[in-house]
Amino acid sequence: MMIATPSPRLSPARAPEELREIARQLRVSIMRMIHRAQSGHPGSSLSCVEILVCLYFAELRHYPFEPHWPGRDRFVLSKGHAAPALYAALARCGYLTSRDLTRLRELSSALQGHPDSRRCPGVEASTGSLGQGLSVAHGMALATRDLPEGPRVYALLGDGELQEGQVWEAAMSAAHYGSANLCAIIDANGLQIDGEVNRIKRVDPLTDKFTAFGWNALEVPGHDVPALLEAFARARSCVDRPTVIVARTVKGKGVSFCEGQVKWHGRAPSDEELARALCELGEAVDA
Repeated sequence: MMIATPSPRLSPARAPEELREIARQLRVSIMRMIHRAQSGHPGSSLSCVEILVCLYFAELRHYPFEPHWPGRDRFVLSKGHAAPALYAALARCGYLTSRDLTRLRELSSALQGHPDSRRCPGVEASTGSLGQGLSVAHGMALATRDLPEGPRVYALLGDGELQEGQVWEAAMSAAHYGSANLCAIIDANGLQIDGEVNRIKRVDPLTDKFTAFGWNALEVPGHDVPALLEAFARARSCVDRPTVIVARTVKGKGVSFCEGQVKWHGRAPSDEELARALCELGEAVDA
C-alpha cells in the first residue's frame, strides 16, 4: 500500500526572536562566503535576509530531504546575484552542508555566482539575467495550480530589476489568469549597480502600479519580521489574484559600512573589513 507523502510545514512556529537570530547567522555566512571567494554581491544579499528567513523558516512548505516533493512551495530568486543569501538559507535548512558554503564561485562547486538549478539542491530555477524570474515563477504557478497539495510560488525581485519590461508583461499575465498562488516580493533597497534606482529610471510608486495591473499590493518594512509574516499571511488569504509585497529594505543591512553604499553592490570585503563585519554581527572573528 502506498502512503501519501505528508505536506511538510516547518513547525513548531518560530518566534520573531528566533527568526532574527537566524537572520544574524545568515549574514555571518554571507560575509564569510563572499570574503573567501573574493567575489560576490554583499549589498544585495544582506538586504533580503529577513525576507528569506521568513520564507524558509516560517512560510514555505518544503522538505530538504526530498527537494523534488511535488507538493512543495516553489521559490525563485529572480535577483540571482543575491545567491549567497539563498545559499546561506538553504544550508541552514539542510539542503547544503557547511563545507558547500566554503566553495562559493568555484568552477566545480554547486554554489555558482548565480543559482544553478542543475547543480544546487533546493534551487528551482537558474537565474541571474534580470527581469526573467517573475515570468518563470508565473509559469510554475500555472503549472501547479491544480495540484491537490495546492503549492504556492514565490519570486524575489530587486527594485532596479523592475526597469526591465518583461517584469510588467509577467505582471499583466499573472493578473489576467488570476494566479492567486503566486506571490512576488520586491526587495526595494533603492540602489542598483549604477546608483539610485529612481534616479536612473523611476519605478515608484510600486504599490499603485501593481494595483493598476490587477494585483493585491502590500507594502511593509522589509527588515521587520512580524510585518513580513503578516504580509505573507495576507498573501495566502487572497484567493482571486496574485499578491506583491513591496519590502522596503536597506542595501547592505546589518553591516554598518555596507549599509546604503552603492560600492558594496559587488565588492568583497578585505580581511580587516570581514573582521569588523563579524564583530558588528556579534560573531567571534576567529570562529
